[in-house]
Amino acid sequence: MTRDPADLTASDYLDGAREMAAADRPYLAHLLAEEAARRTTDPATAVGIRASFPDPIETREETD
Repeated sequence: MTRDPADLTASDYLDGAREMAAADRPYLAHLLAEEAARRTTDPATAVGIRASFPDPIETREETD
């Protein structure tokens, strides 16, 4: 069943972020969490969401 993206809630995006994190897809998890944070009305909750799913590109450590 296809859902209209306009009907999705912050909770829906956060659930998707958790699923992507569990599937070892950190960048997709980050993108979904960003959308969840954007749709959240409470600024403190948005900060917490972003902290839980940091951008893997910015947190990646280079190795030789």
